[in-house]
Amino acid sequence: MARLPIDDALYVKPPASPLVEATLGLVQELVRDRLRESGRDWNDFTMAGADDLLTTADFAAVEARLLASGHRFDWSASISVAERPEAYKSAGDDAATDAGFVHPDAPTGDADDRGRALRGVGDNVVQHAQDMRGTARYIRSNERVLSYLTDGVPPGTIAVIDDSGGTLTAPIIEQFAGVICAGGTVRSHLGILTREYNIPCLMNAKISGIREGDTVVIEASAPAKTTEDYQEGVERVGRVWLLAGESA
Repeated sequence: MARLPIDDALYVKPPASPLVEATLGLVQELVRDRLRESGRDWNDFTMAGADDLLTTADFAAVEARLLASGHRFDWSASISVAERPEAYKSAGDDAATDAGFVHPDAPTGDADDRGRALRGVGDNVVQHAQDMRGTARYIRSNERVLSYLTDGVPPGTIAVIDDSGGTLTAPIIEQFAGVICAGGTVRSHLGILTREYNIPCLMNAKISGIREGDTVVIEASAPAKTTEDYQEGVERVGRVWLLAGESA
């Protein structure tokens, strides 16, 4: 029987991040060493002995080696930035504290008679009785989260976040007045957390021209986007406004 042609490219995994590759290499090295020292065959080692032969101290040592070699445990949004660079593009060099996101599809406009200039839209997680006003602060690093854990989140913070996972901001999320997230859907982890804490939140946000320290308003009173909306391609968004004369 003739062999069917196989496209090898279909079986090639994309490269993982340097941190993941380094972690995998060190764990594989640890397992090989413990297997050799045990004198057991692979089945016995994995089914009966691995829990005793691989300890918490072993994995703490792996972590120490990773940190000593210069690796950092970056938060998950680094993956989002790599996969969707257009959503996280910055207008300046200091994206974490200065110009913020410049999404190419973000709707913008001049200030209306209430002094509100449109700066973007997003999927509203929960419909609230009132819109939410606050100060935009970009949460894009472990250092900022640690600072807020130590000193507290400034009152009235509208957290602007890259990633929908919620892992980075989970320890401080209940202190946010509102959240604008550039990724995910209303069913993402971050959306679920803000729903549970009753925090106004726009997911999958497309914003532009909001700088660190700007006074912004989230249209939390907009109808919430539903699962059916996503399935049927219904466009249903809440707006983000910059208050004219109150920018950073």
